[in-house]
Amino acid sequence: MKKLKEILGGLWKIYAFICFTIFLLLLYPFYLLFLLKEKHFNKGFNLLLVHTWVLMHLVGIFMQVKNKHYIKKGQAYVITPNHSSYLDIVILYQTFTQYFVFMGKKELAHVPVFNIFFKKMNITVDRKSNMSGKRAMDRCAEELDKGHSVVVFPEGTISRNVPELLPFKNGAFKLAIEKQLPVIPITFFTNYKILEMAGLFSGKAGPGLAKAVIHEPIPTIGMTEKDLVPLRDKVFTIINNELLAYERR
Repeated sequence: MKKLKEILGGLWKIYAFICFTIFLLLLYPFYLLFLLKEKHFNKGFNLLLVHTWVLMHLVGIFMQVKNKHYIKKGQAYVITPNHSSYLDIVILYQTFTQYFVFMGKKELAHVPVFNIFFKKMNITVDRKSNMSGKRAMDRCAEELDKGHSVVVFPEGTISRNVPELLPFKNGAFKLAIEKQLPVIPITFFTNYKILEMAGLFSGKAGPGLAKAVIHEPIPTIGMTEKDLVPLRDKVFTIINNELLAYERR
């Protein structure tokens, strides 16, 4: 039975990849147009919202997001989700629908066609390079100054033991304190059950319900560098407690 599920999961991955590729190629001329100049980036972002919504429905992924009311229009946030699946990036566009940029690994900038989003709108980082990390954080700071929210996965990468969290890095929280902007933790519960990090015909994969919770924003006004670790640990505890409670159900 397990082998059959893995075969079906592999076929679903192939189908999802075909849908993703065809849809991206069809929309590519519009992305090229919208991402030529920064003043049109918002149009490119709105197209991504539609793009990801249609793609998810084509492959049988549906959303359940709690606490969207915490998101205030026009407010910039440092958004800190847990990272459990490659699906997280797609799900973000249906979880937090105000304009944002996110920081991703440098390899994403080398994926043909898909790399347009990272050469223009989003931010890449070489996690092995301190200089690259500093440049990426400087870019994030610039986006926050423009009033744009920024998504940073505080784990830095996908855990090999999901849903168990990796230790959080300091970058996102240092950024929030420096800019005196609120942090929004987001918990993704089921993304890794829909698309597990595994080979083509191994691991969990298939249609499902992507569940997410947007947590209450944590203000950083008045915080200083000495509050960095307590803030980081607070966000870790919020997300971790949600994951543990969900797994016990």
